[in-house]
Amino acid sequence: MPISRLARDVGESPTLKLNQRAGELRASGAAVIHLGAGEPKSKVPMEAILAASGLLGSGEIRYTATDGTPGMKKAIIKYMADNYRVEVGPKNVIVSAGAKQALYTLLLAIVDPGDEVVFPAPYWVSYPEMIRLCGGIPRPVSASDGGFVPSLADVESALGPKTRAVILNSPNNPSGAVYSDTLVSGVVELCERLGLYCVLDDIYHRLVFDGRDPPNACRFAKQPFPASRLVVINGVSKLYAMTGFRIGWTVTNPEVQAAMDRIQAQTTSCPSALLQEAAAAAIQGDQGCVDTLRLTLQNHRDVMCRELAGIRGVRVQTPAGTFYCLPDFRAYSGDSDALSRMLLDKAQVVTVPGREFGMEGFLRLSFCGSLKDAVDGVARIRWALDPESPREIFIGDRRCVRDWT
Repeated sequence: MPISRLARDVGESPTLKLNQRAGELRASGAAVIHLGAGEPKSKVPMEAILAASGLLGSGEIRYTATDGTPGMKKAIIKYMADNYRVEVGPKNVIVSAGAKQALYTLLLAIVDPGDEVVFPAPYWVSYPEMIRLCGGIPRPVSASDGGFVPSLADVESALGPKTRAVILNSPNNPSGAVYSDTLVSGVVELCERLGLYCVLDDIYHRLVFDGRDPPNACRFAKQPFPASRLVVINGVSKLYAMTGFRIGWTVTNPEVQAAMDRIQAQTTSCPSALLQEAAAAAIQGDQGCVDTLRLTLQNHRDVMCRELAGIRGVRVQTPAGTFYCLPDFRAYSGDSDALSRMLLDKAQVVTVPGREFGMEGFLRLSFCGSLKDAVDGVARIRWALDPESPREIFIGDRRCVRDWT
């Protein structure tokens, strides 16, 4: 059947595809370990459950305003004051069905066909496709030193007359890197001087380790936030383990907020009233769940990095945040897609190819599952790759012997 050029050209989400494949294997009885997951396994905050249950019990669940309920917007305004030390109003805030929709709607509001959007590599897999869906041109920026964090000069060299926006994601998915104040303040100043949008994808912003303060690019802005071109994207999926609730938000200037409101009104009408009730309760409730998750993830990070260090030839930079690491597997293969498929077939471990993030030869591994999965998953990877590892291993209740090189 004929389909549009847009539908033909847009790439499939590799992470969602892997989730589907892992589910199929598990359904068939395979002992799959999923190290590609992007959702914490902790429980949803009780405040969110009780708030949603209360509204559900009322039987009054209706449309909301396109840009969100007054209660949800009030909670976001307080969240910005508490965590970013900036004062914003209702006309600066729009609620969406997840941070992913928030970012896409923002891009639709600010990007014209042919406009360029710059973002550091490694990058979240959806950035290039979202930008292309808007008719824009993605411009990833690789670090000149080959690392995970470009310099300000690297970013500046990627800007041109068609540049419309710069996206910063720190803590970074997939590397776990946290950008320095020097880089972030420099990018904010650069965007202000050139009249570009500076978009902060802050979905992991409080999941930082080793006593570091969460990043806050707002403190570097010289223009008043309510009228500036600084944009903050956030949501409840990661910090509160509420991935299935699909509530995110954008904080921006009133002109962009109004444009996003018009677009969202013609696409999804409004976010779910029920799920906004839950999200508002989560971000205004006891924040101990976030602290507990952060400490748990830090411990998992330490264990996973220690286990990866035992694989000959694999190099890993210790992540400073998120729940991902991005080890370098080029000693075994320069084709991360083929390597990821081999590990799934031979060792029944799900990983995400670094090619999807702009880092060929690397694999993204998640440590947001159980500690046992982190240890056993890396042990299986070592068994599949490292000739110095034991030739025999149990995968589930099946004894496996390495008979390939």
